Amino acid sequence: MASGGDLGLTILGFLNERPMHGYELKSHLAALTGHLRPVSDGALYPAIARLQAKGLVERHEEAGAAAAPRQVLTITSAGHEELLRRLREPLDLDISDQTRFFALLAFLSALPDPTDQAQVLRRRLAFLEAPAGFFRKDGRPVRARDEPDPYRRGMLLIARASSQAEREWLRHRIEELAPPSGPG
Repeated sequence: MASGGDLGLTILGFLNERPMHGYELKSHLAALTGHLRPVSDGALYPAIARLQAKGLVERHEEAGAAAAPRQVLTITSAGHEELLRRLREPLDLDISDQTRFFALLAFLSALPDPTDQAQVLRRRLAFLEAPAGFFRKDGRPVRARDEPDPYRRGMLLIARASSQAEREWLRHRIEELAPPSGPG
């Protein structure tokens, strides 16, 4: 989550749930994707400052547990609207990059309209169903069974299993959100 795009989304997403101070927000961010993309103070606090400068986040002081006051961050109504817009209209990279998509997925319930939620999931499903491959030979993706290198074969097998599980979940959730209408 080192990039400004998904970091801003996750900050807004967590603050949409409740106000937090910076350290608490950082621990939530670390729990979400910190094992994949750690968030440093050098990335977090400038991102918060950018959101604050845009009027999406407000900072106010509260008495701390000890003598020192602490800064508490709150999402503004403009920040809430921006969060909903970013959830409803994610960038292509938010759909194609798994870590960014999972950050989006973590807050998708904030979209009040199930049709909007289903549309985002359909975009991810379409991305996953497009032909792709890590390695190519003669312009075609190499299948796992044709890959002689055991580590590359492992990558292909793991990616296929993960993609299959995600596609199944997406189809199921899309159907729950927007069941096909039959003759009535």
